[in-house]
Amino acid sequence: MPAKARLSQAAVEQRRQAVLRYVADHGALRIDALADRFGVSLMTMHRDLDDLAGRHLLRKERGRAVAFPALTMETATRFRESVGLAAKTALCAAVADRIAPGSTLLMDDSTTLYPLAAMLARRGPAARLAVVTNSVGLAQRLGAAPGVDVTLLGGRYQSEFNSCTGPEVTRELSRLHADLVLMSATAVLDGRLFHPLREYADVKEAMLAAADEAVLAVDHSKFGKRATYRYGTAARYGAVVTDTATPAAELAALRDTGTAVQVVEPGTG
Repeated sequence: MPAKARLSQAAVEQRRQAVLRYVADHGALRIDALADRFGVSLMTMHRDLDDLAGRHLLRKERGRAVAFPALTMETATRFRESVGLAAKTALCAAVADRIAPGSTLLMDDSTTLYPLAAMLARRGPAARLAVVTNSVGLAQRLGAAPGVDVTLLGGRYQSEFNSCTGPEVTRELSRLHADLVLMSATAVLDGRLFHPLREYADVKEAMLAAADEAVLAVDHSKFGKRATYRYGTAARYGAVVTDTATPAAELAALRDTGTAVQVVEPGTG
């Protein structure tokens, strides 16, 4: 009998992301049940769960895989990158129209902004942009872009989020002035913004204080949720860009704060 073909690393990661979503949907599951569900050996499932637990995406307990609270899991970069890409691309296309040549931009660590990197790179040398970010992922995507000068804010590196936080980051932001800050949010409820981790809420506050204008790009999946740390309302942003699947009540709450709301159709950007 021929040996079973070895999966590529990409295929293994795809399976692990599927396992992660399945555990998140169910809260806690026996490891042997997961192995049966995904058609792999018990040893392979243990390896998958060891990898996910090592990235702080779930907990591995005695014979079980246990999900973290949904909002904490959603902040992890490797989980967020591939989720809702069509909506993120449409949001970034709308945000790109607001960026003038010669601007200094602050960008937070939101994977929502990842598609924007390619859009800015296509502008070429005429872009003349200075980008300051705490996101290693964004810095990597923008680092080779012509016409874009990138400053990475260093501090405590959070490997699971591929970004930096801490007093070094907020202190450096206190010395900066930017024309525009671009952000997303983990949770939005009735126009209020939340994050499950204090360090990231602190960075967002410092970025808002350092910029003349702020734009929030946030897709529908983030609405109707709360997390531990609140960092203001949509009123602090000159505009909120979201997609057509955002609930009408949440759109009304945003507008009630006095901010302008732009609604885009995923797939059109």
